[in-house]
Amino acid sequence: MSQNILHTGKRVHNMALQQIQAIPEELFDVQPPQFNNTIRWHVGHMIVTLNYFLYKATSFQFEIPEVYGRLFSPGTKPSDWTVAPPTKEELLECISGQLKGLEGISAASLEEPLKQPVDLGPMHFENAGELVNFALIHEAMHLGNIASMLKVIKQA
Repeated sequence: MSQNILHTGKRVHNMALQQIQAIPEELFDVQPPQFNNTIRWHVGHMIVTLNYFLYKATSFQFEIPEVYGRLFSPGTKPSDWTVAPPTKEELLECISGQLKGLEGISAASLEEPLKQPVDLGPMHFENAGELVNFALIHEAMHLGNIASMLKVIKQA
């Protein structure tokens, strides 16, 4: 089962990379009134949260710039930014780096209990595979948000 999680994770992350590459950067900062954030925020948030979940679950080590946490963590929003956000190219480099890092995770490591359980609202995770699986679902949810935003932006 753990091998399946990793296989799916690589596919989802690669799909994210391809979808994000196809979006013109001039659309990254458009914020339709129906949404709380922008495409750039969603992409950065996916990077920050995947790093967090994989770090908590495995030996995953992929460094992202420190400013990403201030820009893209849960509860942040572009209207609060006081520094310039990363470019599309910088974000794509991080996603590519994370994809390479995913290849270094062993299936056996997903069978291990977490060093410390992780609670996210009503959710409780005790083993690495559970948390990695949730990370992939989270990433897919944000890809869906990006797709919805693009539809609204293109109809405006």
